[in-house]
Amino acid sequence: MKDLPLSKAYQFIEPGPVIFLVTSDEGKPNLMSMSAHIVIQDDERPLIGCAIGPWDYSFGTLQKTKECVLAVPTAELATKVVEIGNCSGADTDKFKVFGLTPKPAKNVKVPLVAECLVNLECRLYDQIGQYNLVILEVVRGWIDLKHKDQRMLHHNGNGTFRVDGEELDLRDKMVKWPSYVQR
Repeated sequence: MKDLPLSKAYQFIEPGPVIFLVTSDEGKPNLMSMSAHIVIQDDERPLIGCAIGPWDYSFGTLQKTKECVLAVPTAELATKVVEIGNCSGADTDKFKVFGLTPKPAKNVKVPLVAECLVNLECRLYDQIGQYNLVILEVVRGWIDLKHKDQRMLHHNGNGTFRVDGEELDLRDKMVKWPSYVQR
């Protein structure tokens, strides 16, 4: 073995797919690309932790409105994911510029993203300011199974990405936690 630079650790412990954090302030929706998130609780009251700080335009809106949508784009939106992450909602209407469609949500005043595979309506549950960690409670979820390609995009932490590949079906081995197995 050889030394691994600590700045590369993220590449091997990435938390999941790249997502959009969608916020809306007084009817002005915004998107933020992010990959720093983690499932904190995964039962009937799901909690998702996201690293978002005051330097992000979306932070102020989330603090003000206390609600957002987490939208999961598929790999076919990869270029838009990166481009959205490289501009600010302070001066860019990202839905318009990137040709995405806002769709009304049911439980929050933040739009869903019609082009995304999954949209999770969330409310701010808690936050740990010292670590710029916000805890979001998922209050409603949506999935659009019409997407032919449902592969998700994963950030390697160095400007490169991976796309979901071969799926291993090990449901028969999940004997200790059968509630996690969906058939």
